[in-house]
Amino acid sequence: MRTGLSDDLRVISDFRKTTVIDRELHRLNVDIATLQETRLPEDGSLREEHYTFFWQGRGIGNVREHGVGFAVRNTLLRTIEPPHGGTERILTLRLSTSAGFANIICVYAPTLQAPPETKDRFYELMANTIDRIPMHEHIYLVGDFNARVGTDHESWPEVLGHHGIGKMNENGQRLLEFCCHHNLCVTNTFFQNKLCHRASWRHPRSKHWHQLDLIITRRGSLNSVRNTRVYHSADCDTDHSLVISNIKIKPKKLHTLKRKCQPRIDASKASCPAGNQILVEHLAELLPAERAERAIGGWCSLRSAIYNAAVLAYGIKERNSADWFGANICVLEPAISSKRRAMLKYKSDPSQRNHRH
Repeated sequence: MRTGLSDDLRVISDFRKTTVIDRELHRLNVDIATLQETRLPEDGSLREEHYTFFWQGRGIGNVREHGVGFAVRNTLLRTIEPPHGGTERILTLRLSTSAGFANIICVYAPTLQAPPETKDRFYELMANTIDRIPMHEHIYLVGDFNARVGTDHESWPEVLGHHGIGKMNENGQRLLEFCCHHNLCVTNTFFQNKLCHRASWRHPRSKHWHQLDLIITRRGSLNSVRNTRVYHSADCDTDHSLVISNIKIKPKKLHTLKRKCQPRIDASKASCPAGNQILVEHLAELLPAERAERAIGGWCSLRSAIYNAAVLAYGIKERNSADWFGANICVLEPAISSKRRAMLKYKSDPSQRNHRH
């Protein structure tokens, strides 16, 4: 799909996809997002302007496939325990709230065509993850379950609401059995939204829309969910639309000891003879005249004298936060907006006229 962009603008997402996602999540006022099919190796984190990204993938040397992660609003970083110890399909983040911890589990389930043993391992891992969480803590399973749960509320009254869509498939049957066993419910099916706001993925051949991206919670926590719906306007270069759940919880700051770091010295000025002379002069003034009785005391005095003298001679290094994407956003914004409009136009009318190669 072309939007009249120059070649350098078309590859923005390849270089800084996290920046594009950062701006879209901020535009839609999302606090925490789960990410699937990140295809990034091992684990890591990256801070952008509004969100910090965490990811978990396969180890170095393996094929880059699957992968899960989170995007957490920077103002909420003090309320979470950073995710760790997950797999390329399941990763858990703990959010501190006024009512206790909420466990947000990012999920990327095997597809319908995956081998049965792959599905068995996935559901076993998901069951173990849930079993380790205390019963009084909230659970939110969020992600691409690759399952169609259908509309049969009568057969699954505790799991499904009255507003599901489509027909249940084999993966959907397995997911519903899992939810029933663990007293979970699919929040997407409990809210009477427009049909277009309930389907998140369109089959590339049949062009039928399906409800694959789900937000699941304990049945007893359903009253904390105000709404779950799809937002098709989010343009993050994916064939899945963004599903947002509005949940009534109040984040609470985690009280952890944070070591205050000293400002860094501007070492780039160390090649200046004048600065070096100033350093020598200040060292002569700041070094203690008498030797300390204990080695640790002498070392602390020496370290403090060297640091303070270097600050006076070279100054503090200024933080370099230059970002080419942010610096050129005025130029890029029209192109990004044009791309979003073209995407929405194609979603509403997937014709050849709107899909030009």
